Amino acid sequence: TANADLASICQIGIVAFSAGSVVGRWQSLVNPEDYFDATNTLIHGITEDAVRGGPVYPALSEEVRRMLGQKVVVTHTVFDQMALSRVAEKYQLAGVECRWLDTVRVARRAWPQFRTSGYGLANLAKVFGIGFRHHEAQEDARVAGELLLRAVADTGIPLDDWLTRAYQPIPGTGSRITSR
Repeated sequence: TANADLASICQIGIVAFSAGSVVGRWQSLVNPEDYFDATNTLIHGITEDAVRGGPVYPALSEEVRRMLGQKVVVTHTVFDQMALSRVAEKYQLAGVECRWLDTVRVARRAWPQFRTSGYGLANLAKVFGIGFRHHEAQEDARVAGELLLRAVADTGIPLDDWLTRAYQPIPGTGSRITSR
């Protein structure tokens, strides 16, 4: 995002997986029609100049809904889910109808060493030897997908079961989740 407002999306990246392999990639800069905060620019490197004249979210929304609609959409934290919801509200557009799965929740349940800390995307990628350019939308999407594949392989728990298990209490922490 360009600033602290989650509706200020300035880049979207999508990576499609099927049968454990990447089968598609899509990425676009987005003109958020908003100001760029220096802190955000330091994180992702995207500037106001980079998006000037580029598409605004309404011009991309149909493509995003087509690619994500009725699918399992894997993200690392709920940031992307919230950003897409907020930008749809900002422009009074239909949201994305999909099933969200947060790999933070998966990692905390799949691997005991990450139950209480160390489950950030960069750390998990490092631990599992997944190279990437952090805070580039398409790369973050790819790594989230690869982490889910790794969790499925390491635990033997299939994707469909993770859609429920990720929202259950974390074993051994006394954590209780009552809604999702």
